[in-house]
Amino acid sequence: MPTSVSEPSRPSVVLAIEKVVAGYGGPPIIRGVSTHVGVGEIVTVVGPNGAGKSTMLKAVAGLLSVDSGSIELEGRQIANGRTHHLARRGLGYVPQNNDVFDPLTVIENLEMGGYMLPRRQIKARIDEVVDVLPALGGLLKRRAVKLSGGERKMVAIGRALMNKPRVLLLDEPTSGLAADLSRQLLTNDICGLAAAGTAVLLVEQKALAALEISHWGYVLAGGTTVISSAAPELLARDDLAEVFLGRGAAVPHIAEEPEAAPAGRGMRGLLRGRR
Repeated sequence: MPTSVSEPSRPSVVLAIEKVVAGYGGPPIIRGVSTHVGVGEIVTVVGPNGAGKSTMLKAVAGLLSVDSGSIELEGRQIANGRTHHLARRGLGYVPQNNDVFDPLTVIENLEMGGYMLPRRQIKARIDEVVDVLPALGGLLKRRAVKLSGGERKMVAIGRALMNKPRVLLLDEPTSGLAADLSRQLLTNDICGLAAAGTAVLLVEQKALAALEISHWGYVLAGGTTVISSAAPELLARDDLAEVFLGRGAAVPHIAEEPEAAPAGRGMRGLLRGRR
């Protein structure tokens, strides 16, 4: 059971991950991960490199086999479900890389994201997605291969939103983005999704920036959840650096230490991310 700083009232749980064990065919990478996400919540998972954060998202998204444990979406078991079945049940997933179809235009990417919708509803849904992500409005006829990194990420998120997901999984969404684009993505776009009722489960390299917009945070280390806390309380911890590195919480093993922070920036710089 992870250490919990406090347990204030949270929204009704829409995604419940309980003691999940999963990996890539060899020894498991995650060994008992537990995470809850409520309606309209932004929940950020932080931890050292190799802790299993992206592996957890892939297991939830149906891309990896779950050896044991439970994953429930709105009370229904979805562990080891097929990806298209999970999408129908309301799960959206945006990977860190390979998240758009380069040869297609933006509008074609969005149409691909709405492949499960009746054709007559697709145009209206694209309009709704553009209302949520206004930057897409001027890009609809451009091919994805011509877009900047920030524009591509907007398209990837928009494509995931086409099926009106109840839960959106985001894996390192600011990776490769300039600081101003990262800030806009986190504080405007992701916060806007949550405000509209979408539950967001976020893995993000800029840990401090992500926690600052989050309602709740979890710390993974050694393949397991070691701390569960309201995000403001996690940010206020004096031992935040040690928490991020997986120390000070009886962690059995850390697969890989994060690289050292650049000189002069210290741990706060490492937690905020490098770009």
